[in-house]
Amino acid sequence: MKKPLIGVTALVDYGRESLWMLPGYFEGISEAGGMPVMLPVISDGRDAERLMEALDGLLIAGGQDVGPEMYGDTKLFVCGETSPERDVSDTILLDEAIRLDKPVLGICRGIQLINAHLGGTLYQDLPAQHPSDTRHHQAPPYDRPSHEVNIARNTPLWELFRTETLPVNSCHHQAIRDLAPSLQPMAVSEDGLVEAVCLPQRSFLWAVQWHPEFSHKTDENSKKIFRAFVKSCI
Repeated sequence: MKKPLIGVTALVDYGRESLWMLPGYFEGISEAGGMPVMLPVISDGRDAERLMEALDGLLIAGGQDVGPEMYGDTKLFVCGETSPERDVSDTILLDEAIRLDKPVLGICRGIQLINAHLGGTLYQDLPAQHPSDTRHHQAPPYDRPSHEVNIARNTPLWELFRTETLPVNSCHHQAIRDLAPSLQPMAVSEDGLVEAVCLPQRSFLWAVQWHPEFSHKTDENSKKIFRAFVKSCI
């Protein structure tokens, strides 16, 4: 069977003037039977159209904070480094993937960008705007659980895991504040943050706040997420 070709959005390093990739994204896709490729950072909708026509799926990876202007907010001092180029690139690729109904998986920044682009808002910094005892920004190693999430019944994640709670790793300081109207919540953290979503109107658009790209080597549930995504791309 031909391996599905899956584009992974590039990570941007302004200090080194480079694009790069964490191997876990590629490994998770490859081990699940897909062929990953790193995408360029683009700004032309025609380029997004050409790329998504050639690809079988799209993974929106982690990275810098989503620009607050995407959800109508003013940047606070607690907001971290943003990447306007990635915000543009990721959103035009997302729009084209949705138009063509190509499978999409968002991870960390990915869930935040999807939510903001579809009409939701974000906490710019959890310690300042949503303080709690839940450890959302763990120290390495990142392949170990940091807290649990509650899985909502009658969602794709429930069908995948068949469990009410799931231990997850966590490395973020921003998160969904107001959920986009078109998104369905699939998992919620102990302190009430939406940590997984799907877009019911499309065949496969999932996003998670945790990091299966770090935990897939040791965690079967992380492998299941990549398998479900890759299978949907076939």
